[in-house]
Amino acid sequence: MPQMNVSIPEALKSWAESRVAEGRYASTSDYIRDLIRRDQDAEDDRAWIDEAIDEGLMSPPSKLSISEIIASRRNALG
Repeated sequence: MPQMNVSIPEALKSWAESRVAEGRYASTSDYIRDLIRRDQDAEDDRAWIDEAIDEGLMSPPSKLSISEIIASRRNALG
């Protein structure tokens, strides 16, 4: 596996080491990998939301009331 060296302040180093000491992670590298994976997942979620917002902004205005829109969405979801 490729390696990466990162410089961080002592407080962040201590924080990462405390997570490992709690048994939540096998090593500080494991902790950092998990943080990066979570950031990737969050970015995927943001991309999906941004696409939905863009789709909504490009669609024509609806003649339905908010209540009707919510009801039709609930019916579509089952």
